[in-house]
Amino acid sequence: MGDTCKTEVVAHGGSLHVVAAGLLRRGGRGLLLHRVSTRAWYPDCWDLPGGHVQDGESPDAALCRELREELGVGAVIEGAPFTQVRGRDFRMDIWVVDTWVGEPANVEPTEHDALAWLNHEEMTALRLADARLPAIFEAALR
Repeated sequence: MGDTCKTEVVAHGGSLHVVAAGLLRRGGRGLLLHRVSTRAWYPDCWDLPGGHVQDGESPDAALCRELREELGVGAVIEGAPFTQVRGRDFRMDIWVVDTWVGEPANVEPTEHDALAWLNHEEMTALRLADARLPAIFEAALR
């Protein structure tokens, strides 16, 4: 079983960080990105694509922007998030994404150094950014 990154997340100014993430799903597999070891938050871990919601931006719009910036795809984000993960100082809304234009590629090599399409069993052996990811993967890939 993989371990979970232990890096502490520190809030800026004590505020809640809102994050939007997408579990791109294709052929019984989901896409994970490996965060470079120099990242301030959760370095050297596998995580879902996505990122921080900017001021005045909705979480679904943030996810569309992040998927375009990180993967070079135009995603269709529909409905409410599939699930939500909360931490002491963050909330991550996660959508399952089945429709996008373009082939996902690592277009942000300063943030990620690898991407992989994985099934639930394969991803559980990895060092993950959050211990809740295997359960989310399992539910979304059913």
